[in-house]
Amino acid sequence: MIYIEVLAGLVIWLSFWSLIPRDEWWFRGADFPRLQILFVGLLAFIGMLFWPDEWNLWREVVLAVLIAAIAYQLKMILPYTLFWKKQVKQVKQSQLDPQKQISLIVSNVLTPNDKYHLLLEQIRTLKPDLLLTLESDTTWENALREIEGDYPYRVPVPLDNLYGMHLYSRLPLSNTEVKFILSDEIPSIHTTVTLRSGMPVQLYCLHPKPPSPTEAKDSTLRDAELLIVGDQIKDLDESCIVMGDLNDVAWSRTTRLFQRISGLLDPRVGRHFINTFHADYPLLRWSLDHIFHSTDFGLVKMQRLPHIGSDHFPVYVVLQTGRIFEHIQEELEQTQNDEEEAQSAIEEGIAKAEKEEKVVTDKIAQPYK
Repeated sequence: MIYIEVLAGLVIWLSFWSLIPRDEWWFRGADFPRLQILFVGLLAFIGMLFWPDEWNLWREVVLAVLIAAIAYQLKMILPYTLFWKKQVKQVKQSQLDPQKQISLIVSNVLTPNDKYHLLLEQIRTLKPDLLLTLESDTTWENALREIEGDYPYRVPVPLDNLYGMHLYSRLPLSNTEVKFILSDEIPSIHTTVTLRSGMPVQLYCLHPKPPSPTEAKDSTLRDAELLIVGDQIKDLDESCIVMGDLNDVAWSRTTRLFQRISGLLDPRVGRHFINTFHADYPLLRWSLDHIFHSTDFGLVKMQRLPHIGSDHFPVYVVLQTGRIFEHIQEELEQTQNDEEEAQSAIEEGIAKAEKEEKVVTDKIAQPYK
């Protein structure tokens, strides 16, 4: 019985530890393995329920608190299952219009990974309109040179620090900027892509640092960068897509706040998880790679692609724009408290960035200084 109580205690501790509103990695790390915590919690629940010892007050209290912890984990996870209402409508067969569609692959390639042919095979097979590679350096840029004839519009940002990125597009790009908003080491791509129908779509490609003992000691800069972009998007009256490895899970406090602030939708809600990391450990996976979009897009297709030798699986999504979706899909409701929380997180991030000797000069961040 002692082993079951230890498991129950671990689940209870991790569940309520993640509620503490702190940015340090040892707090925020509890946001990630919610599926795993839920599974262990259910095992502990079954064990406590059927263990043949006599019931006492301690056992009843532990079971009651364990049930509360399991309920909390279910609350966070259930939106990404079939038991929840879909945020994004499926495009019906009769509505399909290739002129209004955009297909995307987001792939964190892992810099030292040399299995270039596996990603190239997927590109040749799926022929996405946009390909975003993350952690790509000059070596990866050279390995993907053979697709450049099919992708005349490119934004290369090769870096050797695990934060390089490359954007390849079959569709015209304009107003392209590579920004280093809060760190001189962390780029993001901001551009406008024009669909075959002639419709412009604002595109943001992001890859902030994760909170971890080997990367960022806290999530402050990650959260601030994401919320700066989200706050800018809310004032746009244009179609928009945000994609990349956000080093955060879909159910985290920051990601959910980003959705409410930006008004963007998540096509995974009401469908299924797209757990992209860690590709080599099936029991330790969560969703770090994301594609969010404005309410005028419906979903044509979404899938996780096969292993390419990286620690991330690529993600493939096809979206279609249309006024019909804008009328039937609703943004998440933003409250005054959301606005205040986002502003506070952004200001804290800028202050931290400048304390670490990065002068924040990008115009996107100026309204918050």
